[in-house]
Amino acid sequence: MPITKGFRELVDEAMAQVTTYSVQEVSARLGDARVQIVDIRDVRELEREGTIPAALLAPRGMLEFWVDPASPYHKPVFADEGKEFILFCGAGWRSALATKTLQDMGMRNVAHIDGGFADWKKQGAPIVSLDEHKKESAARKA
Repeated sequence: MPITKGFRELVDEAMAQVTTYSVQEVSARLGDARVQIVDIRDVRELEREGTIPAALLAPRGMLEFWVDPASPYHKPVFADEGKEFILFCGAGWRSALATKTLQDMGMRNVAHIDGGFADWKKQGAPIVSLDEHKKESAARKA
């Protein structure tokens, strides 16, 4: 069966419908209590490259389940309507699709980072290793 709509078309359609922030816009908002940055990359990417400080690690394959209050996997952090959830992935493609999906689920407080983690690193924005992130997360919970 031939593909009738490729990934680029899906990504382009999503990009036309979601809020997209630049690395500079998001890095300027680090530490803002009204913002929750969400890393949707695979654990292997996290281990290899690190992540953004204080990012919520939410694997792409579980995102819809973590967001939906009716799901047995729901994470209450996603119910906070006072926060804006800014997603990112490696290049901005998965996060565009994920942001569009969350909008389709009814979320209006969701956006993504243009260029993803690749642009984040390229522009020298703050990064922590996965081990550092785990230590920071444990300290925040304590």
